[in-house]
Amino acid sequence: MAEALRQQRERQYSVDKLTLGSLLDTKICAIVETTPSYPAKPPFHPSELYPEYPYRSSSAIATDGPNHVYRGIRELFVCLGLDSERYGTAQWNPLGTFILPGDTVLLKPNWVRNFHEFGIACESLITHGSILRAVIDFVQLALQGKGRVIIADSPQNDAVFDEILRLSGVPEITDFYRQHSSVPVEIYDLRIEYVHKVDGVLVRHDKLPGDPLGYAAVDLGTDSLFEPVSHKAAKFRGAEYSLSEMYQHHRPGKHEYPICRTVLSADVVINLPKLKTHKKAGVTLSLKNMIGINGNKNWLPHHTEGVPSEGGDQFDSDTTKNKLEHKLVKTFKDYFPLLGPARQIMAKPIKALGKALFGDTNAGRIRSGNWWGNDTIWRTCLDLKRILLYADKEGRMTEQIQRRYLTIIDGVIAGEGNGPLAPTDKRCGLLIASHNPVVADAVATHVMGFDWRLVPIIRNAFTSSLRWPLTHVKPDEIRCVSNTPTWDGCFGAIPWDRFMFEPHFGWLGHIRYGDPLEMAPVAQ
Repeated sequence: MAEALRQQRERQYSVDKLTLGSLLDTKICAIVETTPSYPAKPPFHPSELYPEYPYRSSSAIATDGPNHVYRGIRELFVCLGLDSERYGTAQWNPLGTFILPGDTVLLKPNWVRNFHEFGIACESLITHGSILRAVIDFVQLALQGKGRVIIADSPQNDAVFDEILRLSGVPEITDFYRQHSSVPVEIYDLRIEYVHKVDGVLVRHDKLPGDPLGYAAVDLGTDSLFEPVSHKAAKFRGAEYSLSEMYQHHRPGKHEYPICRTVLSADVVINLPKLKTHKKAGVTLSLKNMIGINGNKNWLPHHTEGVPSEGGDQFDSDTTKNKLEHKLVKTFKDYFPLLGPARQIMAKPIKALGKALFGDTNAGRIRSGNWWGNDTIWRTCLDLKRILLYADKEGRMTEQIQRRYLTIIDGVIAGEGNGPLAPTDKRCGLLIASHNPVVADAVATHVMGFDWRLVPIIRNAFTSSLRWPLTHVKPDEIRCVSNTPTWDGCFGAIPWDRFMFEPHFGWLGHIRYGDPLEMAPVAQ
């Protein structure tokens, strides 16, 4: 009994040391440049027999071409200095520096949707399966046969989850670990509902099993980033039509989120977003990827109804056309659900009429908060990130970080333009990693050619005076380390003009270096 207690105390000391001593103060961001292509054949075996690789049979080595992604993930860990003393030996265990045997490790990919808005093939839409495979190999090394490995996400409500898995090569990956590891990989769709849409118009809901552990309503109260704008709560809009449901969870003094208990149960979270533009947030990286830790996105404010003069960010100007569309759309969303099964028939002609009268969202028309003045979505994302780090397993907010954390951004083939649902592939060959999510996102935004000061989700994440801060690091303290001199040095010294991503059209003139420093309100 005494020995078991001693081991428990030693383990808790190690966890506290790994958690509290690093994340908020981490200044290091690793950038690895590799070949801008993914291996084609799941389960994406490495193409070399690395010293630490535990699966020694010839059938667990790729023979159909090089796996540059696997090599790149290894180089990320080298750049971060993880277990550097043993690098090059069979004992090298880089993630063992913050993952302990017996831990529950959650991998959170960006599995936004299984299809491109325009129906074209696209490798920049979701986190590639080869990233998952390489990371899981090292997670398995760290767990030493004890613990859990979970891949979980809450995709867009009209995404077909099984199709996402197929596109990612996940069935082959999980089959491999089932055969070769004592710790199988668990997969969960965290959504409570799937919605059927016709031309993007919601016509029916189907219930889903959801998170097997259920959900916790986590209330940030007056410490939410929405409290300063809570007088607008009746105008907050989520992913669907119900304003009344949104107001139940966001109003003065109350701001709660339906967090998946599978996420809260994790000891370690490895966040695996894409390097991609976003119509509402400017960029979608590790901070924006937290949208997927929820079961019901209609609790999540995405924009605020109305034109700017009315305190809204639904549209970018106060034109008569925008005001008229606002009124008509509000009426439509109030009454269209009442049509029941007839929605299936009516959706397409109504959508066609809307496009004819007011323009196409995907062809230059700004609506639904899809522009640089969106003052809503960043608040949601930063609230969620604070919950991820500070909420305990029961969903109670604490004053200490509860989970060890790592971000790895998949920029091998990134996405530019009309992201996140209709991006254009951009072959960058980049992998970006940090234990500090704000550091990772600031560097990634810079590499895209965007000024982080013009991106509210990044700028406000540096606010250290908040209760439950996300970082103590200042931007000029960030240090980049890399396998190439191009990306090695102080944050401000690495190039921002090499890739020059095309932003979403709603952000043109308000996101690149050199654009005017017009800013939405800063977090208080």
